[in-house]
Amino acid sequence: MSEGTPASRRGAAKALLSFRAWQPPTFRHFNKRGFWALYFHRGVWRFYRFGLELLVGPLVSSLLFVMVFVVAQSERAAMVPGVDLIQFITPGIILYAVAHTAFENAAAMLVFEKMEGMIADVQMAPLSPLELLAGYALSSATCGLSVGLLVGGAAAIFVDFSYFDATLVFGFAVATALLFGLLGTVVGLWAERWDHYSAVEGFFVVPLGLLSGTFFSVERLPEALKEWIYFNPVFYAIDGFRAGLIGYAESSLTVGLTLLTALIVALALLGWRLFAIGYKIKP
Repeated sequence: MSEGTPASRRGAAKALLSFRAWQPPTFRHFNKRGFWALYFHRGVWRFYRFGLELLVGPLVSSLLFVMVFVVAQSERAAMVPGVDLIQFITPGIILYAVAHTAFENAAAMLVFEKMEGMIADVQMAPLSPLELLAGYALSSATCGLSVGLLVGGAAAIFVDFSYFDATLVFGFAVATALLFGLLGTVVGLWAERWDHYSAVEGFFVVPLGLLSGTFFSVERLPEALKEWIYFNPVFYAIDGFRAGLIGYAESSLTVGLTLLTALIVALALLGWRLFAIGYKIKP
């Protein structure tokens, strides 16, 4: 049987050697084992292995904030009627620890893997873009919630929370952790070096936390600034979480939860698309 002309053989060889756009390998059904390896072993367990830095660090810094206000406010001045200053501030400190840890874990892990060439291990795994996104975002959200649980338990030693609504507390905590886990995943895919990651953290994530109403009430803001704070999604997250601990909210909880849900969906779609096209990770 004829093997073809030399020209056709050269064409076939050229086609085999040509580079094609990278696409994540997939299984027809959900790859439970691969997802668990990425979510737990590569994400959560690696976070717990460095518990002294990644768990104790946020705990100490958050408690320092709390203790400063405990010591400085000997008379427990009220930020809002019926609520001590320390009771008003502590929920924001707890939730910001959740948000920052979730963002940092997702973004830093991706930047590190890209710079060290370890992202190739993930690329070769039979995981779909959705499974990749879920593995990174959910593992980071779990790490953020772990830090929040630790900080919240320690803060309860110094702060008396007589009111507790589990639905609001856990609902807004999970939404915040997932939101910043997805944000960190998108930033990690975009960032090509540590300077990019630090820029987003310093000029976007930290200001969102500091200007979220954690340390002040909206009612005490000048009129010119009151409207601007409502454009900050972290304000709604902290306000809803605070409402679950002290029973006081400065905004509509329905509006806040709707906004957070919309942002989560938007970031999830963006992250899925970036993984699907191999954005800044394809060879």
